[in-house]
Amino acid sequence: MMTHEQPSVFDPGTRGGEEHPPPLVTAAPPSRRPGRRWLLPLLVVVLLAQMAAAMVTTAVQQTPTIDEPVYVGTAADYLHEHRVRLNPEHPPLGKLVIEAGVAIADPHIDTSFQGDQGRFGRHLLYESGNDPWQLMFWARLPMIVLTLLFGLVVFSFARELAGRAAGLAALALYAFSPDVIAQGSLATLDVPAAGFVLTSAWLLWRARRRPRLYVPLAGAALGAGLATKMSVLPVVPVLLGLAAWSVWHAGSGDRRRALARAAVGAAVVAVAAVAVVWASYLVVDPRLRWSPEQHVPAVHGLKGLLVRLMPFPEAYRDGMRVQFGFENYPWQGFLFGHLYTGSRWYYLPAALLVKTPLGMLALWAAGAVVLVAVRRLRPAAPYVLVPAAVLLAAAMTGSRDFGTRYAIFMPMFLAVAAGCVLATRRRWAPLVTGALVLFIAVSSLLTYPYYLPYSNEAFGGPAKTHLRLHDSNVDWGQDLGRLADRLRERYRGERIWLVYKGSGVPSYYGIDAPDPRKVPARDVHGLLVVSDSSVAKAQGRLAQLIDSSRPVDEVGHSITIYRR
Repeated sequence: MMTHEQPSVFDPGTRGGEEHPPPLVTAAPPSRRPGRRWLLPLLVVVLLAQMAAAMVTTAVQQTPTIDEPVYVGTAADYLHEHRVRLNPEHPPLGKLVIEAGVAIADPHIDTSFQGDQGRFGRHLLYESGNDPWQLMFWARLPMIVLTLLFGLVVFSFARELAGRAAGLAALALYAFSPDVIAQGSLATLDVPAAGFVLTSAWLLWRARRRPRLYVPLAGAALGAGLATKMSVLPVVPVLLGLAAWSVWHAGSGDRRRALARAAVGAAVVAVAAVAVVWASYLVVDPRLRWSPEQHVPAVHGLKGLLVRLMPFPEAYRDGMRVQFGFENYPWQGFLFGHLYTGSRWYYLPAALLVKTPLGMLALWAAGAVVLVAVRRLRPAAPYVLVPAAVLLAAAMTGSRDFGTRYAIFMPMFLAVAAGCVLATRRRWAPLVTGALVLFIAVSSLLTYPYYLPYSNEAFGGPAKTHLRLHDSNVDWGQDLGRLADRLRERYRGERIWLVYKGSGVPSYYGIDAPDPRKVPARDVHGLLVVSDSSVAKAQGRLAQLIDSSRPVDEVGHSITIYRR
């Protein structure tokens, strides 16, 4: 006698008596030459190896950027004090990743130091007997490894959609992206947050066939993103919707059961994500003590209600309040030579246009069109294009026009889309794609090792970026060490005046230079050294000093040396 079992919530099966459609890409027949099986992994290793070399070189040559001492100091505080105290505006997970490197460096930590998170980080690096070069390298190394792992996600996602060649093309775009290399080599949070969202979207795509395995994993990846940066919050409804759709697609039975399974799938993702956020705080402090060291603003209205309803620890919700407070601050922006107060909705698209290789822009656009136009790829479009579009729209409404790092998810998601150009089966597609990838690689390699100030050839290259953008697009304080070397090599013994925008301590690197804004202009003679972000925002005394000086040198495309 045959028995009929009720299908599990996540059991794949059929709906309406129809079988599942075949995979988008069928497996290639075994090669007759066994040696060829190693070609694909070899190319993947080569692409990731050059990316690793670029990021490690960048990591060892750059001094701390503006945000890094805060994150490294917070990671050290986690390691030794096991408390959530500093930097509440960002959840702990990204800093726990940094903590792995800090633990290897084993720095001396002055637990009695009193000061805000910025001063605490600088004290750790420069005033506690530690080697800042060594400590920063070890703090950055876990992020470099994580960035490389996200490259495998890009490769796997594109390969599953359109084949091996598409996977390699997508990985090449990712591995040669100047923005990803620049941000992935720093102990910051933008790359890991975006990478976890990409991983969640990829796992939800896979959940269309094996929901019981991939739906919880997708929830965990989403939770990792939420536990790294709160800027991930706008994409949560999208990923919950994709979870429901994936489970619906994998299910069988009547419509009512399918709807129930879809709802359960979304719930599983939500519960897993919330659990990961809580776990990140519990890892730091199992007692969940919370004593903020900075002012937490009151948030009222709809935003206040949203914060109160969040199923997260109080420290997370206070971090949201701090972020909302930042949004009310009148930040200054700089775009195409224009200094302004507030934000411009078109800032990020314009900045991406400047800082993305031209071939990459072309492949991004072509890939997006292919995903929507090619019928067999169309089901993947919501998983690739919609999360990126929602995150970009949310970032465009922010008040801080500080850099393309706020849109670092674009070169990740759109690399996957770009690889799908090869699925068109047009004779010209491989040739054109290969030529554009080569163009991208050359553009990226030519900017080595100055990836942070990269801009494409249409806008004059890295040497001209400071004329159009500022802050983390070009000058984030990363070249103080290079400046010290330049001054010793070419300008030894000369009088130096310095306006530096960054978290480094000039005196540590042997730069003895007062601030020219604190003395009469007639007393400023010799070399005037100014960070390009300060040049972009120069007003009053500093603008007069710059206008009455002549540029004679530059360092790292981020610092200009003038002579008076």
